[in-house]
Amino acid sequence: MAAPVLAQDIHWTQFNNNPIFQNPAGAGNFKEDLRLTANYRTQWRSVTIPFQTTALAADTKWKQWGFGLNYFHDQVGDGKFQTNEVQLSACYPITLTQKHVLRPALQVGFNQRQLNSNAFYFDSQYNGYIFDPNAPTNEYFQTASMIKPMLGLGIIHQYNINKQYFFQSGIGLFNLTRPNQSFFLENTQRDLRLNIFAQLRYQYTTKLFFEPSFQLNFQGPYRALTLGGIGEYVLSIKDQISINAGLWWRTKDAFCLQFGMARGPISTGISYDFNYSSLVPASRGRGAFELSLRYVITKFHPPQLQYRICPDFI
Repeated sequence: MAAPVLAQDIHWTQFNNNPIFQNPAGAGNFKEDLRLTANYRTQWRSVTIPFQTTALAADTKWKQWGFGLNYFHDQVGDGKFQTNEVQLSACYPITLTQKHVLRPALQVGFNQRQLNSNAFYFDSQYNGYIFDPNAPTNEYFQTASMIKPMLGLGIIHQYNINKQYFFQSGIGLFNLTRPNQSFFLENTQRDLRLNIFAQLRYQYTTKLFFEPSFQLNFQGPYRALTLGGIGEYVLSIKDQISINAGLWWRTKDAFCLQFGMARGPISTGISYDFNYSSLVPASRGRGAFELSLRYVITKFHPPQLQYRICPDFI
């Protein structure tokens, strides 16, 4: 017997450190020339075989455009259920006024999923006396692997309030192609995912910054709201060394602690989720461990020198 399965896309605690996954309009949304990011998350290790998710991304700017390429791999369970996605994002910023910028974006790619059904055990393999792993499962999978196209849209609004305050917010819509997720004959479409986020950067002093933010995801019957922020302290302006710490609350699920450090073009982050949902009897409060890494590259831009032509009579 086959039944439809409802599922969510993956989520991150350090969502601000994974900008293209959060919104395709994040492509090229930085002051340097090239940005490389990597994220890793492992979840529910104390409950079952853990979810393990890895994301890699690179984005850059060309003329006025922002382009980004991101990939993520997710694996879970005895059957090593894997999800792989590769997506290309393109963003074209539109300057409305000196303080307001809109960043619309398009994201295209593909989703690949596979499952090792031979690693599962089923009731039909119990013959009434013992469990026989060599007995037929009587389960028939239409396919063990599938590849489907993906399409997403996003837009970010940036507001340069003044030298102390910078605010940005965005909306992203994903899974517009509604790919089939079933390994059986049934057509189980992947739900649309709507992502809404907002972030404020406040410069309290020349060395102290605060960044409160939130992220809200809607997907089918599921809702995920994360509230919190980080504080950043600059240890050395000359050497570009800073440390940061943050606290997040994912409602009805977990409290999350985050710590990070940056030195020049490299910044790192580490976080841990403390689960308090109804899964606590199994999780014992243990949620997810997450790492992030970012490296930016700035090309050398020679100064534009302007020369004045001296008149002949001088």
